[in-house]
Parts: sequence; structure tokens; C-alpha cells
Amino acid sequence: MAKRLLDILGSLAGLLLLALPGALVALAIRLDSPGPVFFRQERVGRHGRPFRIHKFRTMRVDAERSGQLTVGEDRRVTRVGRVLRAHRLDELPQLIDVLLGDMSLVGPRPEVPRYVALYPADLRQRVLAVRPGITDPASLAFRGEAEQLAAAADPEREYVEVILPRKLALAADYADRASLWTDLALIWRTLGVLWTR
Repeated sequence: MAKRLLDILGSLAGLLLLALPGALVALAIRLDSPGPVFFRQERVGRHGRPFRIHKFRTMRVDAERSGQLTVGEDRRVTRVGRVLRAHRLDELPQLIDVLLGDMSLVGPRPEVPRYVALYPADLRQRVLAVRPGITDPASLAFRGEAEQLAAAADPEREYVEVILPRKLALAADYADRASLWTDLALIWRTLGVLWTR
């Protein structure tokens, strides 16, 4: 109950505080490239329930045809998209998902069904027992994921065989130990990372 209350109050406060900056970001996206302001994609939520995530669009509208992963200086990313990704501003619309109850401020990052299908059964059960979040230990640990993938000979294999298992281990550990205090600490760490970018 305390976690959900934190989510509601935090997402409402964030949406109110970021309404004007968010409108300016939306205008920049529209002026920079054709297509919608928001990127919507199916992700897997708590107990395996699918939902459509909200993000500011940072790529061309046809980007998914070339694959799911963002690798290094991906040419599909727009000019405004590069700025948004560098400062994690593309994630801000997920406050809508938090308010709707599909996500939490803190929780394992939601994956697309294709990668969730690869989760080992025991880890899948633990990770999907909690709401996915905007931030978690894995998202802090893998801030340089795009660069790591760019350095790999086979980015898809690197993600599936190296990055995803490590992310899952961190996510499962979070899910096992989650509390209001761990969430507050992770929010504080995330704000610190964003402030120093």
C-alpha cells in the first residue's frame, strides 16, 4: 500500500512539474521529424500482463523494422532523440504508466515479450511478481548498454547471453528485497545519476 501511494503521489507530482517542459519536448519532437510525439510499444508487466508503455519518440517511425536493440550511435535515432536519450528524458512519459498502475517508480525494467520468453522459469516468476518500474538497479548498472552492444561482434547475442542474464539477476534480487526504503534509495541514486549526466 505504501509503495502504491508513493507511486501515485510521485507520478502526479512529476506530471504536474514536468507539464510545461514536457510540452516543449513534444514540440521539439514534432518539429524535428515526422511522426507521433509518443512511442508506444507492448511490454510485459506484473504477472505477465501485457501493457503499452509510453515514451517520448526518439527514433524514426519505422525504426522497429531494423530490430529492437539500440546499438551505439544508432542512425535511427533523431537529433532531438539523441538529447532525450542522453539525459533519459524519453522515459518521463512513463509517469503516465505509473499513475495508471501498469508500472511503478521503481521496479524491474519492462521487457518486450520476445525477451521475456527467454527468461528462465524461476527468474521469470520472481521478476514478474512486482510491477515493472522506471528505474531499478539494472538500469543504473547498464547505463552504457548501447556502447557495450556497439562493441560486440554480435549485439543480439551479447544482449541475450551476457546483458540479459545479469539484468535478470539484479531484477530478481530487487524483487526479493523490495521495500519502501529500497525504493526511496534507488530514486535518490537515479536522480543523482541524472543530475551528473
